[in-house]
Amino acid sequence: MGSPNPGYDMASGGNPTVGAGSGLDRPPSTDDLRRLIRESRSNDVVVEADRIIAGAGDPFEVARAYLMKIGALINLGRTGECPALVDRADDALRRHPNPALLGEFHALAGWVAHTEGSLDRGIMHLVYANRALETVERQDLLAADAWCDLAITFSMLGFHEQARNAVGRGHQAAHEAGINPTEHACPEVGVRAAISYDHQGDADRCRTQLVALLADLQRLLATAGGLSALRPDDMPFVEYAIARLAALGHADAALPLTPQGRSRKLALPSAHDVRELSAVCRAIGDGRTEEALQRLDRLRVDPRTLGAAEPYRLRALAHAAAGDYGAADAADRAAFRIASADLERVRALFVDGIAVRIDHEELRRTVGRYAGEALSDPLTGLANRRSLEQRVEAMTRDQEHGVLGVIDLDAFKAVNTVHGHLTGDLVLQRVATVLMRTLRRRDFLARYGGDEFVVILPTTSLAEADVIGRRLVAAVRNEDWESLVPGTPVSASVGWAELHQTTGLIGAFRKADRAMLDAKQAATRRL
Repeated sequence: MGSPNPGYDMASGGNPTVGAGSGLDRPPSTDDLRRLIRESRSNDVVVEADRIIAGAGDPFEVARAYLMKIGALINLGRTGECPALVDRADDALRRHPNPALLGEFHALAGWVAHTEGSLDRGIMHLVYANRALETVERQDLLAADAWCDLAITFSMLGFHEQARNAVGRGHQAAHEAGINPTEHACPEVGVRAAISYDHQGDADRCRTQLVALLADLQRLLATAGGLSALRPDDMPFVEYAIARLAALGHADAALPLTPQGRSRKLALPSAHDVRELSAVCRAIGDGRTEEALQRLDRLRVDPRTLGAAEPYRLRALAHAAAGDYGAADAADRAAFRIASADLERVRALFVDGIAVRIDHEELRRTVGRYAGEALSDPLTGLANRRSLEQRVEAMTRDQEHGVLGVIDLDAFKAVNTVHGHLTGDLVLQRVATVLMRTLRRRDFLARYGGDEFVVILPTTSLAEADVIGRRLVAAVRNEDWESLVPGTPVSASVGWAELHQTTGLIGAFRKADRAMLDAKQAATRRL
């Protein structure tokens, strides 16, 4: 498949559906879209999905149509159109919170985040997807599709064990629903997992896994009508398993690829990449090493398709087959270095995730000192405006003075425009964590609304507040935003005003807000 592709068509029944431009004389359904995806007609899916959405009929159909359209856009490589669509799909699913559709939604949203370069946001969506699918009570086609799309996204992100587990759950759901097992074979998950071992220096395990994968497919297809029963977009990965074994010197990879079994040319970018790499593998297996190296020199494949290390590992195999062991060793080192860098990134992300979890626990305890849910902001967990008012009333009652600050994110609209409102919410949550992590224990932080926060510094002078303000601005600016919203920097401006009995909350807020706007304009002039 190469990318999450919602809507696996059951192999039994139904004539091919035609798109709107081809004369469909009745309103389309999402089952029609599923058959179009099965036929690799993603352009038609986009057109027909828009017809369903525009009809604004059954909420289930509308929500599923959004997911079908996102999957079609991913298949077409038009991921830049997806963030805004993910927001609209999220709104539709709030009106029809089907757990299988929610799982599908988060699997696709995780893929979109990954293509934007945000690994941590992608992983967060995959966790949500897994949790949603765990709550599915009736195993049906929707659940089987969602589990397999989740498996593919896990696989693309390099989480192969989780991918295998999700495939197993997809197979279980398909079996309980009585669906032809070839519909959810997902050979790409097994192929990607196998070659990941080779990238780490374990060619024997890679070979063993690929042989086992092909043997399992042989048994599956023996009762399902042969290779022609597989989904067309599965075939490039089956072919790659055979070709990759040949490149490893395993000449008896025995799954027969008859002309009837071969799929037609697919328009999917991932299918093209896999077939180009298959040609390299076959050239290596046949001893045509110079041709293999020339092909590799010309290749420009998406590193997500089979891992960024794969072209380097194939170059090593080609050099080794040609007897140039020095060049083979250099290429192997490059492949291992790239594979290790991906693992290090995941490890760093895990450490950062633990730190954020600890920060959120601190945040919850801090909010708990002031109020319950009625006084907290549901998105960030911070105190809300009502809690802020109560805090100022308490300071007035106790004749306590301090400083009030207004913190506003700079150009936050760009985050929502480029990456979508769901990502904007994640940014606000992380900003809340960063601010709480930077403030002192006695300080008070509230989300005032939108991307605006208010902080109260008790028994603090304006001079001290300026120092704290610089620290807050630097903490927001220096956070790793590139991993969450690539290409969209996040920064903040802050303004301060004294807070005491004579000023009150409204007066101090207005003054601090003006100071914040002055700081924002000054920062803009410096740029």
